Amino acid sequence: MDSARPSRPRRRAAPRDPSHSTRRGSTSVQIYALLRDRQHFASPRALMAYLGLVPSEDSSGDRHRRGRITKTGNGLVRRVLVEAAWHYQHRAGVGPALAARRVGQPPRVIAIADKAQQRLCRRFRRLTAEHKPAPKVVVAAARELVGFIWAALQPATAA
Repeated sequence: MDSARPSRPRRRAAPRDPSHSTRRGSTSVQIYALLRDRQHFASPRALMAYLGLVPSEDSSGDRHRRGRITKTGNGLVRRVLVEAAWHYQHRAGVGPALAARRVGQPPRVIAIADKAQQRLCRRFRRLTAEHKPAPKVVVAAARELVGFIWAALQPATAA
């Protein structure tokens, strides 16, 4: 019976952006599928808001209250980013697998990935030491990870 169905041409996967493989825990195909249109996001904050990783706000006059994350945008990509952010609970370092993925990458992208790793590992440790709940810590790390991803996707400026 299977041979009676007309075969459909298979869709090709989106080409991978190699800069995603320089960071820990990144599932680059899913992230790249969302971020193909880089001009859509003028700033990292716009991308963070689009993904729903910013706190909701209920403000009036001098009173400012921030609540849970907004959870707008693509829930799958948000989940993937949160899963990737869990990798920053470990000590910062470049293991053999990550070093192999970095071969041939632009130095600018590797520098951004190193800066992200140092900052996110330090932030994860600090917030955990302050006895913040682990889910809150990992979402904060995911939000900052989005900023580093946005920076890596920007075209290199001619200096």
